Amino acid sequence: MSRTRSVVRPDQDPGRSGAPAVPRRALLAAAGAVSLSAGITVALGRSAGGASASSAAPPAPAVRALSRPAPAAPLAPYTRGTTLAAVSTPSGHGPYRRLGEGPGWRRVLRADLAGARPGREARRRAVAAFVQFTDLHLVDVQHPLRYEYLRAATASAWRPQEALSVVGALSLVERVNALRGAPVTGSPLHCVMTTGDNTDNNSRVELDWFLGLMSGGRVTPDTGDPGHFEGVQGSGLPLYWQPESGLRDADKGLGFPRIDGYLGAATRTLTSPGLNLPWYSTVGNHDFLPGGCWAPGDGWATEIATGGRKLMELPAGRGGAFWKQVMKGEDPKGDLFRELLRTEARHLRPVTPDERRAPVTPEEYVRAHLDPARTGPGPHGHGYTEENLDRQTRYYSFALTDEVLGVSLDTTDFGGHYEGSLGQRQFEWLESTLRKAAQPYVIVFSHHTSKTMRNPRPDPARPGERRRDGAQLLDLLERSPKVLAWVNGHSHKNAVTAHRGLWEISTASHVDFPQLARVVELVDNKDGTLSLFTTLVESAAPSRTDVHDLSTPGLAALYRELALNAPGARTTLGGADTDRNTELLIQKP
Repeated sequence: MSRTRSVVRPDQDPGRSGAPAVPRRALLAAAGAVSLSAGITVALGRSAGGASASSAAPPAPAVRALSRPAPAAPLAPYTRGTTLAAVSTPSGHGPYRRLGEGPGWRRVLRADLAGARPGREARRRAVAAFVQFTDLHLVDVQHPLRYEYLRAATASAWRPQEALSVVGALSLVERVNALRGAPVTGSPLHCVMTTGDNTDNNSRVELDWFLGLMSGGRVTPDTGDPGHFEGVQGSGLPLYWQPESGLRDADKGLGFPRIDGYLGAATRTLTSPGLNLPWYSTVGNHDFLPGGCWAPGDGWATEIATGGRKLMELPAGRGGAFWKQVMKGEDPKGDLFRELLRTEARHLRPVTPDERRAPVTPEEYVRAHLDPARTGPGPHGHGYTEENLDRQTRYYSFALTDEVLGVSLDTTDFGGHYEGSLGQRQFEWLESTLRKAAQPYVIVFSHHTSKTMRNPRPDPARPGERRRDGAQLLDLLERSPKVLAWVNGHSHKNAVTAHRGLWEISTASHVDFPQLARVVELVDNKDGTLSLFTTLVESAAPSRTDVHDLSTPGLAALYRELALNAPGARTTLGGADTDRNTELLIQKP
């Protein structure tokens, strides 16, 4: 059964009869927010559409954001709208804790790589500023390829908040649109960079939602039967939170509420204003691999993903051993997964087939970014170019500013497993790009961290190619004096690590609590040192929730609170003070 696309341009019909559209265009001018048209003009003019090191891309159309009125001068430094001013903070001691607004997190000076010299506040000059999104994990919660039934084995198999991932990401877009430039310097924000796992199930429909949210459009986070929710939260199984049922499920036993109308509200059509900044895209393992860990293979994933049967439960104890094998990388091709589905066929439930759930190939992923309908404020392709299509690559470099070269890597291993590595061809390209960089500074972006690139499996498309791990990549970056920072995600945790001559900045996901994005500012202290300021931001949703408020802001707030209370969720993902709002000193190259 074929379904209409779930994301359309703002002037088109949302394609779902009876679903009310929920306008979410933020009143930016009224709120004193900044469209940062000056920064957008600079970024579009200089980046030439995110060209790779060896060729230029088509010029980026000046669309949407550039037509907005020029902003008033930003006030800096400022804290409002950032975690410096306030942070959503849990209260109470029961199994289900409520959120409210708590005190902000302080900024911490880190002088691991250079000494702090007095008077730099008066001397500093802004060089670049950008926002990092990572691990949005936009989830089609009705997707047949999902392995929610492994919940007893791993908390990441299913999260109670996942049905609200799209509305939560929309609220994050609104937060960034309302920022007054860079919090420390007032510099225009030059771009937003996503560092992978933009989608969750490697599906076309999730990619469609992602592009609609980022560049603007109507998004309907629903698949299968538009009149009937077919995911685990409508199954009546006590393993999962059944929000609209009186069933005493496992989560209600922990204080999760009953919310009538929740599933209908979670799947209704939304309208995203799109970012008012240029944005660039980096891929993660969930963007390219079925389940985030299995090699695409011979089409088996397409058959399951678009089909009409979904596994929602397993006999007690059945999934633990299987998941341990996946964690160890012993099922890179999904053979054990398919065998599990075969042997548990009696537990499969019927669902409505939907072709939009098909896995996305790397070519389709790049081509979707190049669609002119998805350009938004630019650049065209969001870093990817026709050269990426021709060469079958997903890495590129771009001029973040005149002084800073951005480099986006593809650390996904198509041989399978959720950890990453770098192919030799890409490694040599990076080495050459760093050596030839015209800009005095370089910032590198990837999905995986230095500690999660331990997967040496060869790419099936290049079976003889050597794979490089995180230690070898880090060594290359440390030997390149222009590289100031390596910005990544994957671990879902805030962590800032000093290496030999560069900072590794890892940021928490937006699917697990505390659901953060990060603003990074580079400044020249004019004393032989540079500072990288990192400032975390939450979505625009209010901290305090009303669980029966099914408006879009109400659902976005609930998304955060449900994430806080997700059983088994790690409680250390926010990191320490030294991993959050920081000033990171480094010697000037």
